[in-house]
Amino acid sequence: MLKIGVLVSGGGTNFQAIIDAIDAGILKDTKIVTLVSSNPNAYALQRAKKHHIDAICIRKKDYETDELYQTALVEHMQAKGVELVVMAGFMVVIGSLFIQAFENRIMNIHPSLIPSFCGNGYYGLKVHEAALEKGVKVTGATVHFVTEQTDAGPIIMQKAVSVLEGDTPEQLQKRVMEEAEWKILPASIQLFAHNRLKVIGNHVKIL
Repeated sequence: MLKIGVLVSGGGTNFQAIIDAIDAGILKDTKIVTLVSSNPNAYALQRAKKHHIDAICIRKKDYETDELYQTALVEHMQAKGVELVVMAGFMVVIGSLFIQAFENRIMNIHPSLIPSFCGNGYYGLKVHEAALEKGVKVTGATVHFVTEQTDAGPIIMQKAVSVLEGDTPEQLQKRVMEEAEWKILPASIQLFAHNRLKVIGNHVKIL
């Protein structure tokens, strides 16, 4: 049974997608053992409570240094026996200390087809605003392993989503979540749970 810890900052729609996939039997041999929010008012905390999932808020501003904050995150995840960390809308940049503690064991979902519209400054609605401004006809979502370079880790899975005439950033965001994010994140976790992902350099081989 794969034990996962989820990092969130907001509503937790991708967190809910993981819960739903487990409940539906789509995501097997996986258990969410803890949810960590960077925001005490995140609705994701209510989702965790509703589903009887251990949840805690660990705020960066409560720690004097970034190193102390990273250490607190690592110690919490290790105490819960977390084997895979899933970033499901986590708006805090995590540092090398945390990344090295869970090397090739941190997944992130990004709302674009990396390498498009990614990196520093590209998060949330900003990604979809940039896609619409560029006039792309296709966008999507990417699940990747986290490295110290933002959105540059080995890509696990991608799914394309059409951009429609007249789309607003909000409409596009919703479609990307429903048609791509909520599907490929549980699917990627499923592959990890059954030891079907092998990282070779900056590439992921699906076994």
